[in-house]
Amino acid sequence: MRSTLGQQLKDNWLRIAAHVASLAPLVLIVWDLAGGALVVDPVRELTTRTGRAAIALLIASLACTPVHSVFGFKRVMRIRKVLGLYAFLYTTLHFLIFAAWDYGLDFALLWRAIAFQLYVVVGFAAFVILFVLAAISTRQWQKRLGKTWGRIQQAVYLANILAVVHVLWLSKAPDKAIRYGVIIGILLFLRIPPVKKAIVKARKKIVKPAR
Repeated sequence: MRSTLGQQLKDNWLRIAAHVASLAPLVLIVWDLAGGALVVDPVRELTTRTGRAAIALLIASLACTPVHSVFGFKRVMRIRKVLGLYAFLYTTLHFLIFAAWDYGLDFALLWRAIAFQLYVVVGFAAFVILFVLAAISTRQWQKRLGKTWGRIQQAVYLANILAVVHVLWLSKAPDKAIRYGVIIGILLFLRIPPVKKAIVKARKKIVKPAR
């Protein structure tokens, strides 16, 4: 029994770590709410924290393939979907806080905000993309859509870019958005097929003599 549990932990430690790290921001939010720490401007604080967690997990999910290419760490590919779904969870919470708490589900006001405030437009577009990707993330949908499924999943690149634009237009200081943009730009560059192929080829040349 102990050996079986130990083997399971050994085989799934990265997935467990991904779940723990992804849930940590939510646990802290619930803790602060229960402890009354968010009393000054809870809507702004919760919107900021859920948005920060969403974009961090989006970037982490996007980084899985480059990490595999550069370091040959195949196991990281197992957590790409997990990180992406958690990113969608925080994006949903981010939107619900905005729509339900801040705007009281007043659909007339919400429509005006979504239609006429540019940072809301791009943020909502990113949310819709992630909603679609999460909805078709199952194996059943993958079988139904075939090769089209992979092409649709590439819309996550656009969601990352829209998230950066959302932060840029929302923030008074562009520092965070620029940092996010640089990281995402590097990760997207590393995913370009010729670049990825060259990196994998170079890694194999380095690793082979070492062995």
